[in-house]
Amino acid sequence: MRNDGRTTMRRTGQAVRRRTARLLVAGNVIIAAVIVCGWIPGPIGAAVSVLLLPLGVVSIVFTVAVFALLRRAAIPASATVLLWLFAVAPALPALPGASTATAITIASQNVRAQSGGGEGSATDLMARHPDLITLTELDDSSREAANRVLADAYPYSYTVGTVGVWSIHPLVAEEPLDLGLGWKRALHITVQGPGGVTSVYLIHAASLRPGAQSARDEMLAALAETVRADPSRHVIALGDFNAATTDPALRFLSAELDLVRPTTGITGYTWPAAFPLVKIDHVFQRGFDVGSASTVRAGASDHLATLTTLSTR
Repeated sequence: MRNDGRTTMRRTGQAVRRRTARLLVAGNVIIAAVIVCGWIPGPIGAAVSVLLLPLGVVSIVFTVAVFALLRRAAIPASATVLLWLFAVAPALPALPGASTATAITIASQNVRAQSGGGEGSATDLMARHPDLITLTELDDSSREAANRVLADAYPYSYTVGTVGVWSIHPLVAEEPLDLGLGWKRALHITVQGPGGVTSVYLIHAASLRPGAQSARDEMLAALAETVRADPSRHVIALGDFNAATTDPALRFLSAELDLVRPTTGITGYTWPAAFPLVKIDHVFQRGFDVGSASTVRAGASDHLATLTTLSTR
């Protein structure tokens, strides 16, 4: 009788483990369906791109638990992890390359309007000795403060609307860009740098809000069209794109330029600065090798700054 009781308990435990494992596999199937939705343009794809990291963490936990409970169910469970890795592949870190004498280093940050952070951001970024400093979400006071800090060391500058660039190298051309927004949140400059002429686009994309993201998507699509028409051999597009790395809205720009992936850290997330959960500040390039790409704290902004070194090919 005692043995029958033990057998019953063992069978009951096995049944519970199987049932739990099946529930976890079902959970991973649901996660997989959500990940697939991340390739849908528009609000759905944008939302999923922000949630990819937690979705991956949950999927990995589920898969490990399934392996512990019912090993034969681990294979279908792990399929979701593989799908997730495929989805986040564009955001995975890259190995740093070698910097050369023709390298150009650019520091870029959203300084956060009304934060009074223009002076602090400019000071902290200047201490990194980049060739170019680009700032977005500038208001009048932060623009003036940044100019005061950077004027001597960075004698070549151009600002328009909420964006600005300061350079130690001459600017041979400069123009504002509205990218269909109707007011200036982007600019284009041509820099005479150590490796020759470089075409640089700086953007502060329209904000992403639930049910109101068309302005952002239109700006990003317009930037991609502008870059497509640019015959320059060396092109850089950077700034606050208000789009996570895997957001479908970036696919047109990604078809024209290569996304610079982080070479330090794991994610290169930039926002919010206190505890970064998503990367919305990016650098895209054409005609360069990536020497390094990292994030740094600067000023009082709610964004981390990007610091990127590119070498001409």
